[in-house]
Amino acid sequence: MSRSPRPAPTDIEQYNAAALASATTVIGAYSTSFGLAARLLEPMVRTQVRTIYALVRIADEIVDGAAAGAGIGIDGQRALLDDLEQQTERAIELGYSTNLVVHAFANTARAAGIDSRLTAPFFASMRRDLDDAPFTPEGVADYIYGSAEVIGLMCLRCFLQHSRRPPADTLELERGARSLGAAFQKINFLRDLACDREILGRNYFPGIDPLNMTDPEKNRLLDDIDADLAAAGAVLPALPAGSRRAVTAAHGLFSQLSSRLRATPAETLLRARVRVPDGEKLVIALSAAMGSAGWRR
Repeated sequence: MSRSPRPAPTDIEQYNAAALASATTVIGAYSTSFGLAARLLEPMVRTQVRTIYALVRIADEIVDGAAAGAGIGIDGQRALLDDLEQQTERAIELGYSTNLVVHAFANTARAAGIDSRLTAPFFASMRRDLDDAPFTPEGVADYIYGSAEVIGLMCLRCFLQHSRRPPADTLELERGARSLGAAFQKINFLRDLACDREILGRNYFPGIDPLNMTDPEKNRLLDDIDADLAAAGAVLPALPAGSRRAVTAAHGLFSQLSSRLRATPAETLLRARVRVPDGEKLVIALSAAMGSAGWRR
C-alpha cells in the first residue's frame, strides 16, 4: 500500500525548525552539564527549555564574554543588551524575529505563557553585571532572582503548560523552582570565586572578602545553599513525570557540587574550579533516569 507524500513544510514551519536548530547549536557549544540533564526531558519540553537557555547564553555573552572579546566597551554592551531585550519583547508580541535564537525563545514564551514579568527581571540582572558598584545583600537577592530564579520559573511554565493544578500546588512548585535556581547560582558564585574577583572585579558575597574567605564563612554560605536544595528537593515528586527526572538529575549534580565545595578548603577556591567528574555526572543522570535516588548513596 503506497503512502501519500508528506506535505512540504510551510515557510514559517521551516523557519521555526531553523530557529530551533540554532538554539540547539548554541547550547551544544556552551553547556555539557545542561545537555546531559536536558536529554531526560520529554522531547517537546526539552526543545523549549533549550530555547530558554540559548537566549540566556546569548545575553551572558554580551555582558561576560564574546562582546568584550570583540572589543566592545561597556556602553556598547549595554546598548546590545537593551536591543536584545527589545527584540525579545517584540518577538513575543509578534511571533517572529529576524534573530533565530530570539525567534525560538519567543515561540516557547508564547506557548508556555512567559512574558515580561519574567524576562524583564532577567535582563535587569544582566544589566547589573555591567555596573561596577558593590553589591548590597538586597542587591544580590534581586540579582539572583533575575539571573537564576526566573529561569527556573520559565522552565516550570514549560513543564506545566499542559497540566491543570490547584493554584496552591502551582505556588509550591514555583517556590521550589526559585529555590533550585538560587542554589544553582550561589554554587556557581563559589565555583567562580577567582574569576569573578580577579577578572571581572565582582563580589557576590557582601561582607566577605573573597581573597581572604575563611572556611567558616564558606560553610555558612553552603548552609544557605543546602537549605535551598532541600526546599527544591521537597517538591521534586510533584513535577510532571516528563520533567521530573531531568530536574532530579540537575538537583543531584548540584548537590554533589555542594558536597565537594564543602570538602574544599576556602583558600583553594581561589586557585581551582570545583567540578564533578564526567563519570560521576553520568551515574547521577542514570540514577535519575531510573527514577531512583541512587546518586545519594
